[in-house]
Amino acid sequence: MTRERLYLFDTTLRDGQQTPGIDFSLEDKLVVMGMLDELGVDYIEGGYAGGNPTDTQLFATPRNTRATFTAFGMTKRAGRSVSNDPGLQQVLAAKAPAACFVAKSWDYHVRVALGCTNEENLDAIRQTVEAATAAGKEVLIDCEHFFDGYKANPAYALACAAEAYRAGARWVVLCDTNGGTLPNEVGDIVRAVTSRVPGGNLGIHAHNDTDQAAANSLAAVDAGVRHIQGTLNGIGERCGNANLVSIIPTLVMKKHFAERFETGIDAARLSQLTHISRAFDELLNRSPNKQAPYVGKSAFATKAGIHASALLKEPETYEHVPPEAVGNRREVLVSDQAGKSNLLAALERIGIAVAKDDPRLDSLLGEVKQREAQGYAYDGADASFELLARRTLGNVPKYFDVLSFRVIVEERDREMVSEAVVKVKVGDQVYLNAGEGNGPVNALDVALRKDLGRYQSFISDMELVDFKVRILNGGTGATTRVLIESRDGKGNRWFTVGVSPNIVNASFQALSDSLVYKLVREGVAA
Repeated sequence: MTRERLYLFDTTLRDGQQTPGIDFSLEDKLVVMGMLDELGVDYIEGGYAGGNPTDTQLFATPRNTRATFTAFGMTKRAGRSVSNDPGLQQVLAAKAPAACFVAKSWDYHVRVALGCTNEENLDAIRQTVEAATAAGKEVLIDCEHFFDGYKANPAYALACAAEAYRAGARWVVLCDTNGGTLPNEVGDIVRAVTSRVPGGNLGIHAHNDTDQAAANSLAAVDAGVRHIQGTLNGIGERCGNANLVSIIPTLVMKKHFAERFETGIDAARLSQLTHISRAFDELLNRSPNKQAPYVGKSAFATKAGIHASALLKEPETYEHVPPEAVGNRREVLVSDQAGKSNLLAALERIGIAVAKDDPRLDSLLGEVKQREAQGYAYDGADASFELLARRTLGNVPKYFDVLSFRVIVEERDREMVSEAVVKVKVGDQVYLNAGEGNGPVNALDVALRKDLGRYQSFISDMELVDFKVRILNGGTGATTRVLIESRDGKGNRWFTVGVSPNIVNASFQALSDSLVYKLVREGVAA
């Protein structure tokens, strides 16, 4: 039986950025794009072309993504020509092969928000699609408020979708913008739309205001759409968007969908799902949802009792899918075998080959568990995990010893100044390095990298890109976790982590790991 292709469109970096408290930097966006490419989605919507300085910079350069890189914008404004609409022109000029335009499809919004006639809105949709197609873009039209619009005026909502399709849009995406439509309604309306637009050109964009976004997306697939939009971990404004982290394994692993459809996500990519979900939360500096479907720490956890007893005898008794298929693990274990399986997968991901029966794995597993209990989190800090693994396996050179360090913070002439002194030993040489910065961590970074003797040339192109702090328990004496992102002149990025009751000490751990990782990756001998 030939399976139909489903296409996955990620809007984490555009619609997901509407989440209160989330504001992606350019570096953040590039890291997330790497995660999404690793996962295997078909489209990555990078942001609003011309909408802000970060997105303007993002779309100024072609991005080498496996997925189709997509710029977002609005359809042409009524009363303006295509050439005289600055917003539209910025989308057309974006260095992205695809363009997604939001279009009004509810006549109420056309009248109130746009202040134009229904016919003028249809004309704007047509001209926008034609202009973007002429510019060589693959065109998507997001029919905003489509389901509410259909309930109010079915003929006009259908006319908007049909106009976009006739003008040449590859995808006409039906949006439940207010998030209030239920799955049975989605199914009925999508089936009605397929009489005007083929399902092979239809998409769904669902919001989660009734906790139905994933269900609505799946109902739309059953009714005919072949394109699903969503975000990592369901982030988005108000209650969030459809959660691709839940939708993807359902499509890939549940017989109802898996027998009829295929995606760009194979078993190897699916096994990275938990890692990507948790690494993304670490990037956002928030705790992963322990009860998240498929990827949460509690998703395959069972307390002692008859459930646990049955689970130990036969996992299928209380697991709807094997946890390792999505890179997760069960919490009730007969032995450490399941823990080792996840550890081996993590080692393989970073390019370390170890035999399954290598006795050093027990030591590494024990060390990881002990450090996790202390507050370390390695899903978002692959560089620190790699160093921990290599140290346990016995192959990290001893480049330098930190003999001591200190930081002074003082006010001078009504300005705060930070000074750091780091004493390091490289071989037989001892170096006393001082540095100033706009804060204690910056000063430590400057001092640590000021002079490492014979290794200095290998770290001269390094810079600290980002610094995130999380308090792991309450009070001023709380344990602190620091996540640092570093970058070198070749464009390589890596994350390191430190944990301590002292924020300066935690920061210094992460900074030290960052330097050592750079030297290891450069293949520098001690």
